Amino acid sequence: MEKKHIDISSHKLVPKHEKLNEQESIDVLKRFNISKKQLPSILKKDPAIKNLNLKKGDIIRIHRDSPTLGKSTFYRVAK
Repeated sequence: MEKKHIDISSHKLVPKHEKLNEQESIDVLKRFNISKKQLPSILKKDPAIKNLNLKKGDIIRIHRDSPTLGKSTFYRVAK
């Protein structure tokens, strides 16, 4: 029996994840005056980012809906 792979990134409960390009990554680190080591990590095999073709050290932007803020943005570094 063949295994079926489901893309969970399009599910309504999974927040939008996007890979930042090099300049966007630099801008985020400067904006918050931090290094990549100070960002929380996310595993490259996490199902929500599986299709982003990440390398170790890439920065991910996560957009979440928040009942108090409306929209909120989080950043993670790929491990």
